Amino acid sequence: MSGVSLQCGDCGTLLKTVEEAQEHAEVTSHTNFSESTQAVLNLVCTFCGKPCRSKTESGLHTKRTGHTEFTDKTAEAVKPISLEVPKPKAHDDENMAEGGDDSGTGQHEEMVVPEVDQNLLSELETMGFPKARAIRALHFSGNASLEAAVNWVVEHESDPDIDETPMVPASAKKAEAPKPSLTPEEIKMKQQELKERARKKKEEEERQREREREKERIRIGKELLEAKRIEEDNERKRIIALRKAEKEEEQRARERIRQKLEEDKAERRRKLGLPAEDPASPKPSTPVVEEKKSSFLPVRPATKAERMRECLRTLKQTHKDDEAKVKTAFNTLLTYAKNVATNPSEEKFRKIRLSNAAFQDRIGKLQGGIEFLEHCGFEKIEGGEFLYLPREKVDMAVLNTAGTELNNAIKNPFFGVL
Repeated sequence: MSGVSLQCGDCGTLLKTVEEAQEHAEVTSHTNFSESTQAVLNLVCTFCGKPCRSKTESGLHTKRTGHTEFTDKTAEAVKPISLEVPKPKAHDDENMAEGGDDSGTGQHEEMVVPEVDQNLLSELETMGFPKARAIRALHFSGNASLEAAVNWVVEHESDPDIDETPMVPASAKKAEAPKPSLTPEEIKMKQQELKERARKKKEEEERQREREREKERIRIGKELLEAKRIEEDNERKRIIALRKAEKEEEQRARERIRQKLEEDKAERRRKLGLPAEDPASPKPSTPVVEEKKSSFLPVRPATKAERMRECLRTLKQTHKDDEAKVKTAFNTLLTYAKNVATNPSEEKFRKIRLSNAAFQDRIGKLQGGIEFLEHCGFEKIEGGEFLYLPREKVDMAVLNTAGTELNNAIKNPFFGVL
């Protein structure tokens, strides 16, 4: 008996044709083939027409689709195997035109799209599945239910032909008889369940996206805080550098004034006929402040204008870190002096309650403020509760001097610096 199949000597696989043996060799690199009298199984599913070539393949098909009935057409397809190399396609077409057929039946069976449940097909398309994939899922799941079709898609989503429309013989299409295993009510419940599962999955995906967005917001917030911190550090460094430059400028101004004083001192010694002071001679260890007092006190007493100026200088130097408070104090003192000079007969302008909160905040708490008013002629009365300037002691010259000193202090940016 001539061989009806080719058997791989390496793995034992049965193959129908030389073409299949060549494909098997390309995939597995097996080259040991021999003729066999054992026919390749041809088990055709009664429900969907899918051919299976082994018991294992038919068992997997049953597990996936629930189809259990198969027709054994092995004997119909058995024919002696040809070991000739397949002819080119053009020759095959000519043979087919002459009525030749691989099956030896003398005619080709028409292949058509299998019939599926249109309601289930519509549901699958609504859920977003392509039509070809939906038809394939319903066909191979036996049109059992929407859930079975979805499960089939999940199990076969990596198949290379998942989106190809299946084709079955026309005779198999006529023999198909969908056998829904569920009642319409159960199918409706299953559909609702699937929709609910899809909704929950969508909500979970939305929650995941929201979590990702929240993480992104937190990351951006941290970056903004870090950028703000860096900006504040740079601003602090800039202010420190600016203050350092101001101090250096102040030091240079002091040095220029000191040099000017030295020159004036040398000029006075020259006019008095005294010898020039030797710069290399040791200076007395007495503090400079005491030397100034001992050298200036005998000359002449400080004028009222100088005492007022000293009060304003003390006030500014004591509060040099708060320019706004110093400016407010100067303006308030100028207002007091101006009101008295303009309306000397009005007692309300000549009497100040020391316990007044606004007065204390602007002048009373600042060193030199009350002393300046006393130089203007104000006196403490009633146990120190009021500052009062009697009408007969109003001195316009003193008030004008006070106004001049205050204006100079307000307008001169270098006042009180030295």
